[in-house]
This record gives sequence, structure tokens and C-alpha cells, in this order.
Amino acid sequence: MFEIRRYTSELADEWNQFVAESKNGTFLFDRRYMDYHSDRFSDYSLLFYIGNRLLAVLPAHSNGDTLCSHNGLTYGGLVMSSRLTVAQTMNLFRELNELLRQEGFRHVSYKCIPWIYHRLSAEEDLYALYHECRARIVARDFATNIFLSVGMRWDRVRRRGVIRATKAGVSIECSDDYSAFWDVLAQNLLSKYGVKPVHTLQEIELLHSRFPDNIRLYQAIKGGEVLGGVVLYVSPQVVHAQYSSATPGGKKLGVIDLLYNRIFSDYSSYPYFDFGRSTEQPDGSGLNEQLVFQKEGFGGRGLCYDIYEYDL
Repeated sequence: MFEIRRYTSELADEWNQFVAESKNGTFLFDRRYMDYHSDRFSDYSLLFYIGNRLLAVLPAHSNGDTLCSHNGLTYGGLVMSSRLTVAQTMNLFRELNELLRQEGFRHVSYKCIPWIYHRLSAEEDLYALYHECRARIVARDFATNIFLSVGMRWDRVRRRGVIRATKAGVSIECSDDYSAFWDVLAQNLLSKYGVKPVHTLQEIELLHSRFPDNIRLYQAIKGGEVLGGVVLYVSPQVVHAQYSSATPGGKKLGVIDLLYNRIFSDYSSYPYFDFGRSTEQPDGSGLNEQLVFQKEGFGGRGLCYDIYEYDL
């Protein structure tokens, strides 16, 4: 039998230590990251104990009569100890569902943690979702990733971009100053899609100050002007491109190609690089073929981000 506790701020240190030592957690589940937008979500995160041993945590929030894990995060789901077995995971979901029914919930929306982020195999939750919860996939998003230890030959257009930017005297620099790049990013997103970055400048600066080793900015600079940049989210298994953008002039010079050429060299010891998703609708439809083409030009290939739902 599990003891299931609601998360409170008094449990932050225990939660964070568990996530850091788990087999599939990343810094996105650290409360110092999760709670930057706590005012936007009604938190309903849970901790699962057997005896005094914490074996799993579930980052989650309530949305009416639905428990969501977690709409404020790129990916979510059960963060597990390496000691948690599949039989225990089945029991965990059985007891979780009973608790949720007692609390008045009627549905669960469950984001999975993509397997490339796992330090050890961690798909016990997927087995339990199907066999215990009879969950169904309601959204499948498409991302592009690279096995950095294997790599693939870049397309000619990408290689030419590196040469063009190098000849033009573009330099690549790591920076803690996000303001100039955020102007480039915001203008691009507004002109192309009519949207703003998920994070405001103040939010990304705050998160970088809390996770300086996990959130990194690479900028392409010529004559003191920022022509483009890439914001990286670095976890133990994966280097993820959270944001990537360039000015019109930077695009002509191929600065994005030069940026990734440098990044792949700097992070060659990591197993995976994740370019992120290339779709335009919440359910993963609306594939942006031009964006995918660019990522595939670097040797990227497909990875799915799935969302499950089930009724209680």
C-alpha cells in the first residue's frame, strides 16, 4: 500500500533531491523551475511512499474535474525511483485512481517523459496506463532528435551555411545576457505565427539564475550585433533546443548552421540532442514541413511526444 501525499512547499527539498536522483527526472521537475508559473496552475502534485521511502512523484495540477500532468511543462508524467518495480507501479496507479475518484476527479490527462530523457529504462508507467487505466493516446506530437554519438552527414545546404557564416566573420559566443536575443526571438515569433515566446525575458532570466548549468545561451554575433541564438536546456541525457531564432540578415548568412555546428561540438559527449517539436496544433497535427526539413538537414530524425487520457 502506498501513502500518497499532496505536495506542499515544506516538501520542496525532499522533492528536489528525489528528482535529481530519479531514473527519469530532469530539472524541469525541480520545484524551483516548476513554481516560476505557479500562479497559472492549481497545483496537485503528489508524492508516493512505501514506509518512509519515497518511490515516485507526479508533477500535476487540477483543471476542473481533470488531473493534468502537466500542461505547464514540455513533458510530464511519473518521476520514478530506480527501485520502483512494474508491479508496484500497477498498484500505484490503482491507488492513485481511487484517491482521485474520492477527491471528485473524473478524468486524467497524462504527458509522457520521452524515452531519450531516461537515465534508466522507465516505461513502467506506460504499461500501467494501458493495462490498469485503459488509457488512450489523444495527442501525438513530433519532435526531431540526433544520436550525437552516431551523427549523420549534414545536407549540403547546412554545410554551406557554416562556410558562409564563417567567411562573413560571424562569431559564436556563450552569453548570460538574454535581452538582445529575446528581441530577435520575439520579433520572429510575432511576424511568423503571431505569438510570443512561452517565457518572458524576465522569466528566462530568473530560470537561468536558478539553473545556470542547465540553461545556456549561444549567440551569433557580427560587428557587435546579435544575429541569432539558441537557448539550450541541458539535462543528463539530452541537450534540448528550447529556442532558436535569427534575424533576416542572420538567416541569409547561415548563422543557425554555424550555431549548431558549435553546439554539437561542445556537447558531443551527450547521448542525444533534441530539436523539439515542429507542429502547430495542440494535438500534434499541423506539421511544419519547412521547420522539420531544416532539422533533418542536421541529421535529425523522429521522436514522438504522446499525451494519454483516461476516465476514472
